[in-house]
Amino acid sequence: MLKIFKNKKVIVTGHTGFKGSWLSLWLKILGAKVIGVSIDVPSDPSHFKAINLKKKIKHNTIDIRKLYLLKKIFKKYRPDYVFHLAAQAIVKKSYSDPLYTWNTNTIGTLNVLESLRYIEKKCIAVIITSDKSYKNLEIKRGYKEDDILGGKDPYSASKASAELGIQSYISSFFPIKKTKVIIGIARAGNVIGGGDWSINRLIPDCVKSWSKNKKVLIRNPKSTRPWQHVIEAVWGYLLLAANLKKNRKLHGEAFNFGPDKGKNYTVIDTVKLMKKYWTKVSWKKINKKNFYESNLLKLNCSKSQNKLKWKCVLSFNETIKMVTDWYKYYYSQSKQMYKISFNQIKEYEKILKKKSKIKL
Repeated sequence: MLKIFKNKKVIVTGHTGFKGSWLSLWLKILGAKVIGVSIDVPSDPSHFKAINLKKKIKHNTIDIRKLYLLKKIFKKYRPDYVFHLAAQAIVKKSYSDPLYTWNTNTIGTLNVLESLRYIEKKCIAVIITSDKSYKNLEIKRGYKEDDILGGKDPYSASKASAELGIQSYISSFFPIKKTKVIIGIARAGNVIGGGDWSINRLIPDCVKSWSKNKKVLIRNPKSTRPWQHVIEAVWGYLLLAANLKKNRKLHGEAFNFGPDKGKNYTVIDTVKLMKKYWTKVSWKKINKKNFYESNLLKLNCSKSQNKLKWKCVLSFNETIKMVTDWYKYYYSQSKQMYKISFNQIKEYEKILKKKSKIKL
C-alpha cells in the first residue's frame, strides 16, 4: 500500500507545521521526493527543526495566499501527490487576526485548487480541513461526513468555507469523467504527539510548564476531545491518497479520522494519565476564557473504517506514553530527535501490521 509513494513527487503544504512535518518525514522514509511549501516555521521549538527536516527535503518558503508563487511551484515540480495542510490552526488566534485566518484557510485552499488546474497530469490531492468544519451542536452521536458544516469562531467558519470552495471547484473544474486530478477531503480530530509547541494547546502547555517545574493552567477541564496520536491521523491521509489512486469513485468525498465512539477523554483525564509518565507534574484548573471554544467534539468514523479500512490502532494509554516519551527525549537528548521520530513511525508500522488487515 505505502510503496506507491516511492520515487513520487509529493507536495506538502504546511510541511513546517506539526502534522505536516510528521507527514513529510513518513513520506521521506517511504522514499518519496518531498517538496515542502510553508510561509514559516510556526513555533519555536518545533518538530520541523528538532528533526532537521529542512536538510532532508526540498524546502520552499512560500505564502499560500500568493497564488502566482504557488502556481510556479506546481508547474515546476508537477506533483504526483499533493497534501494540503497549510493553515492558521489556532482558534484563539483566529479572534485576534480573523482576516489572516480567513485568507490563509479559505483563500489559501482555493489557491491550491487553482494551482492544481494547471499541472496537466494525473495527480492525487488530499486536502486536510478540520473536525471543526462541522456546525457544532454539542451532539453526542458523533458528526458524520454529510452533517451540516458551519462555525461560530473565525477558525471553524474559515474551514467550513474552504470545504464549500473545494466542492465548488470539484463540480466546476474537476468533474470525475474529465479530470486528471482526483481529490479527497480529510477531517481529523484533535491530534497530539511529540514536537507540538503550538500556543493554547493542552499537551504543549503541559510540557512547557512541567519542563520548568511550573504548574500548568488547565482551562475547561471537563471538555472532551477526540484525542489521537498525530501518526494515526497521518496514516489516514496516506491511506486516503492510496485509495483515491486505486478507486476514482472516491473523488470529492470527505472522510473523518478520529478515535472510536466512546473513546473521547476529558482534558483532565489526559493530564492525569500524562502524570503516569512524567515526574513533577502539577496543574491548576481555570474555567474562564475570553473566546468561544467547543466543549464537546466527536467524530463518527464509520465511513473511513468501512471504505478505507482505517481505524486508530493505539490505545489511549499507548498514545499518551508515546507522546510523553518523545518530549522526555527532547528535554534530555535533543540532538537525537530525528532518530526518535523515525523509530516511532517504524514502531507504529509494526503495530499496524499486527492490528490491521491492510498490507503496508
